[in-house]
Amino acid sequence: MDNSRIRPRVGHIQFLNCLPLYWGLARTGTLLNLELTKDTPEKLSERLIAGDLDIGPVTLVEFLKNADDLVAFPDIAVGCDGPVMSCVIVSQLPLDRLDGARVALGSTSRTSVRLAQLLLQERFGVTPEYFTCPPDLGAMMLEADAAVLIGDAALRASLHDAPRLGLAVHDLGALWKEWTGLPFVFAVWAARRDYLEREPELTRRVHEAFLASRDLSLEEVTKVAEQAARWEAFDAELLERYFTTLDFRFGPEQLGAVAEFARRVGPTTGFPADVTVNLLEA
Repeated sequence: MDNSRIRPRVGHIQFLNCLPLYWGLARTGTLLNLELTKDTPEKLSERLIAGDLDIGPVTLVEFLKNADDLVAFPDIAVGCDGPVMSCVIVSQLPLDRLDGARVALGSTSRTSVRLAQLLLQERFGVTPEYFTCPPDLGAMMLEADAAVLIGDAALRASLHDAPRLGLAVHDLGALWKEWTGLPFVFAVWAARRDYLEREPELTRRVHEAFLASRDLSLEEVTKVAEQAARWEAFDAELLERYFTTLDFRFGPEQLGAVAEFARRVGPTTGFPADVTVNLLEA
């Protein structure tokens, strides 16, 4: 039998923030049972929605836009409860002075971009002029007064480049928490509803494997950080701080945060303000 046809097609975000969710899969041998596709958050979201993947991470905005076709995995997400370190606005000006200013978006990850726009508009009362460009802080700042960066590019910018260039770094997770008192969820893990109906047992096994991987990685987080530091531009101490700053939970508080975000941005973003999040049942 051709095994590759029955292995679940699973997405994997190629950012450091997802390393703890996948590291344990290699340790437990579960990785061999998955057909893994690595890509950016937005590309993986598109592939899951198009049906090219069965299960995978999906940015919150794309999940909410396609909530009827997707079922979210409980207890697992990429989020924060306060600072996130890897979703930032780097600015030459105070945020409340960015009205009409040019703001570079270094990503098409709609969730981080939408959160940045929401905070600037509602919390700081400004409407900048946005444009998209590659996530290179030095180049962005030649054309812009501020830049929105996510993932590894945001870590690099906030830890290395911004201090060197004398720029202020504003953490999107911290700004949202100060404003709403809530955690934030950037991406959830979900299965396509049609795949879940076809393969309910396999879907639950993948969910359990991710939870076990996450728990193992956080237990051995020092080791995960040391291994990652060999290949990354960040030292092990910083990576350990980052992995333990991130919040990989998806429970009642996180669902409340998703509902609040949907209420604030849904109608202008392409989903209902009271969108229903369907969760995988045990």
